Amino acid sequence: MELRHLRYFIEVALEENVTRAAEKLHVSQPALSRQVRDLEEELGFALLERSAKSVALTEAGRVFLDEASEVLKRLEVGIAAARAVAEGGSGELHIGYAPSLTVKILPPTIRAFQAEFPKVKVKLHDLSSEEMMAGLRSGDLDFAFMLESKVKALAGFRFEALKREGLRLAVGNEHALAKGGSVSLGRLKKETLLGFDLKEYPEYGDLLGRLFKAAKVRLKLAEQHESVSSLVAAVEAGMGVAVVTESLACVAGGRVTLLELEEEMECLVVGIAWRERALLAKEAAFLDKAMEVCRGDA
Repeated sequence: MELRHLRYFIEVALEENVTRAAEKLHVSQPALSRQVRDLEEELGFALLERSAKSVALTEAGRVFLDEASEVLKRLEVGIAAARAVAEGGSGELHIGYAPSLTVKILPPTIRAFQAEFPKVKVKLHDLSSEEMMAGLRSGDLDFAFMLESKVKALAGFRFEALKREGLRLAVGNEHALAKGGSVSLGRLKKETLLGFDLKEYPEYGDLLGRLFKAAKVRLKLAEQHESVSSLVAAVEAGMGVAVVTESLACVAGGRVTLLELEEEMECLVVGIAWRERALLAKEAAFLDKAMEVCRGDA
């Protein structure tokens, strides 16, 4: 049984006349009659009662007409949905992100993207660097906003730089250093140093290593945190100080004080990563919006 058999039968049943149905379908009358009879033979029962000038549905034919019509309707809906996804008009995008790094990038990117693709659902996943890389590898994530780190060098991945981030020292508002000014890393030998979990954020460990080496100081993390909110809460409570990126100010608000570091340090590169492949229209548009947003901030 083929789809054309269902379409031919439905048209004949609605017209109650083979000649008129053949004209609408742009096929010959003998060919149409043969196709409907082939369908009946395959089903094993009659669908039509035939006379010299017209046809009428049998009881079985009426039931089959309803079901065949539903099959074609569902097929049309399915084709439209699949076409929309293939063309990027609907479906979902899964985005991994780090809150403190993307607070100025992600919201305007999503607003601009949704204005063009309102039917695409953007699902956000607050993840560590390692979790984002795993998500990109498995295909669970379409894009990930993260530090450049080693992503650019990985085979099979693409990375587009979006913005640069400076480093700051986060201290509690009641801390003696919170009065203002810059601070040297050597001063931190007297402080309890907090930071991110080095297993989940390996690029953070690389960052600290380069920073401390350049300043010729030896410092170790006394405590490691798995999230930005946890680290901010610890610093706010006076449990220690932490080296962070400058955009943390947007996440922490006035809960902590950010101080400039006296040591010169190259800015960190924040960007968007994805598995190298041909992008769907919605994916390419999302990437373009992120780049446009960051060009506007430059």
